[in-house]
This record gives sequence, structure tokens and C-alpha cells, in this order.
Amino acid sequence: MNKLIFANLVHRPVRSIISVLAVAIEVIMILSIAGVFMGMLNDTKQRTNGIGADLMMRPPGSSIFAGMSGAPMPIKIVDVLRKLPHVAVASPVNQKFSTAGKIEILYGIDYDSFAAMKPFEFVAGGPFQGPSDVIVDDLFANSDKGYHVGDTIPILNHSFRISGIVKHGKGARRMMPIETVGQLTDAEGKASAFFIKVDDPANDNLVVQEIHATHGLEDYPVESVDDWLEEMTPDKIPGFNIALEVVTFIAVVVGFLAIFQSMYTAVLERTREIGILKSMGASKMTIVDVILRETAAMALAGVVLGIAGTFGVQLLMVHVFPMQHFEITGMWIAKGAGIAFVGAMCGALYPAWLAARKDPIDALAYE
Repeated sequence: MNKLIFANLVHRPVRSIISVLAVAIEVIMILSIAGVFMGMLNDTKQRTNGIGADLMMRPPGSSIFAGMSGAPMPIKIVDVLRKLPHVAVASPVNQKFSTAGKIEILYGIDYDSFAAMKPFEFVAGGPFQGPSDVIVDDLFANSDKGYHVGDTIPILNHSFRISGIVKHGKGARRMMPIETVGQLTDAEGKASAFFIKVDDPANDNLVVQEIHATHGLEDYPVESVDDWLEEMTPDKIPGFNIALEVVTFIAVVVGFLAIFQSMYTAVLERTREIGILKSMGASKMTIVDVILRETAAMALAGVVLGIAGTFGVQLLMVHVFPMQHFEITGMWIAKGAGIAFVGAMCGALYPAWLAARKDPIDALAYE
């Protein structure tokens, strides 16, 4: 029976190849959209965690997403925070969401306090030398045609000189003086968030209580960076799961229709073959088994090809978009493979049922 199944697949190579490619494309679509989204999310989490802060204070009623709430807090609040017991470092940051050329969060920072939480690892150059300087990370510096210390780049319709290139993983990919960002965004003297380093991590809750006990700061949300990282999940991001579900649905429809058309046409072309099998005593379940096993073989080949193709997409992304993280996890590989395989088998159910219902006399007389 296995020889018959593979002989049928080899006998119609074009149809078999198209079916395998349809399943492979389905897997690549699912894993690629998940890889891009999860890569962006986890990259943001890693760079925020790399700042070196223990606590984060945001404006009242603000979003947990960096750069989405503007800069409504007076920077002078940092002076109050620095006087609190157990606060080792407090640093104001003006986070600006930018879609110019690429989606990113720009940081306006107070260099001394920001570096005090965790020192920058400079690859080249050094700190700001003037208000129009920018520090970029090594991934940004190596993107496009490559950037070097002293090069000029446009940000927020203003020219900035690269004063230093740092190792990626701390804050944003491009960081400028907070005063300059405030002037360019009409938020002078304002901050989007305050990052706080505590003298001892065991005192995190104590510092939160001290902040909320300070007059005027009672309503400001303060949470540990670890708690913020736990909140940054796909379920908490608006549209994340919806986008995945839409792409998954489209991918499943593509795979379903390709397999359905392939197996339906195969059943019609093999009417006489089915009649011979049934005349030799093959049961309806045997006919269904043959069709489903052929589909399973093509689906498995498509899943394997799709997984390999996804890793190919990952390699391509690394070279073409070095700043875009593309994350492939075992969970998503299993999920994408399972969805594609089940969708393919569902597409073969009606053709299998149609084949099983054929009358052997009519099938043998079929020309």
C-alpha cells in the first residue's frame, strides 16, 4: 500500500510539488509573522532590562508601552526622587516613538545619570560633546551603508553628529541629550519616564512606598523592571494576537484549498484505480486511508520544507535588516507545523469521502 501511495505522488510530480509548496508557504507565513512580532517584543524587553534600573516610574494613566504617552512629567521630579532614602540613581528619559524610515523608540537621556545605572560599553567614540550629538548602538552603526563616529544623521528633522557607538542592549538604538529632544518635540523640561536604581534590590518595595508617600507623586505608577517585563506579553499588546490570528487564518485557507484541489482532482483522475481496488475487496476505510496517507506524506514534506524555509528567512533578515530581531521558538515551530498539518488533512477529508462512495461498477466503466 505504501508503494502505491508514493507511486501516485511520483506519477503526478507537478501537483505533488505544488501541494507541498502550499503547505510550506503556510508554515513560513505563520512562523515568519510570529518571528518578527516576538523578535520586536523581546528585543524591546532586553534593551529596557539592559538599562540597569530596578524601578520605572511613569505618568498617571500612561501606557506600559515606551514612547506612547508623550513626555508629560516635569524633569525636576528627578530632584525629589534623588533625595529619597535608598535611591542610588534616578534618571529622566524622554521617549519618542518614531516611524521615520523604521519603527523605533528614540531616547532623550541625561547622560551622567543614565550611564550611572549601568555604564555604556563604547565600541568607538564617547559621550555627548554638544547638544546635537547622538549615541548609536553597534547594530545601527552596521546597518545600511555603515556609520562611523563623526558622521551626521537626520533625526526628528534635525542633523545629529554621532559622538559614540556603543554595544547594543542598553536603552534605545539612538540616544540624544534630553534637552535637545525636549526642544525638538515641544516637551522642554519634560520626561516620559524615570528610571531608578535602588541601593539594594531588597528595598524596591520600600522605595515605591516612599515615592507614593511623597506629596504630588501619589498617583504616579511605579513598578519594578521585572514586573514590567512580565507585563510585556502578546496578550497585553493591542492587535498582536489579532494579527497572528489573521495571518494564520489566511495561511490555513491557502493550504486547505491547495490540498483540497489537489486531492479532489486526484480522486477524479483515479476513478478506475479506485474501482479496481474496491472490486478486489478494498473497503471504504481502505480507500479513505489511501487518500489521507497521501495527504499526510505531502503535508509532512511541506512542514519540513516550511520550517527549513523559515530559517532561511531568518538568515535573510539578519543580512537585510540587521536591527530587526527574528525569533523562532520551539513552541511556535510545533504550533505552526500542527496547524499546517491539520489544515491539510482537513482539506483531504471530502475528496477521501468522495472516493470511498464510488460504486466499483461505475468506476470500472469510467473512461
